[in-house]
Amino acid sequence: MPKFVIEREIPGAGKLTPDALRAISQTSCGVLNKMGPHIQWLHSYVTDDKVYCVYIAPDEETIREHASLGGFPANRISAVRTVIDPTTAEA
Repeated sequence: MPKFVIEREIPGAGKLTPDALRAISQTSCGVLNKMGPHIQWLHSYVTDDKVYCVYIAPDEETIREHASLGGFPANRISAVRTVIDPTTAEA
């Protein structure tokens, strides 16, 4: 199943409280439960003004549906083509 990185522009994201982040996560999980097992949230990275989320989903439209149902921005959705890490450098 394809993997996607979603860029969400959320001004002040890095200053959100743990309670606010928990509430956002609960909303996301609630939408995911309703949508079924074909979409999965792996994790997210919170920066000052953006949140980068990594999802597994059949297509970009499914990601957009999740964002719409959850009330989240999905400013940019990029399909992951491959993953590299330090072990990629090894022969």
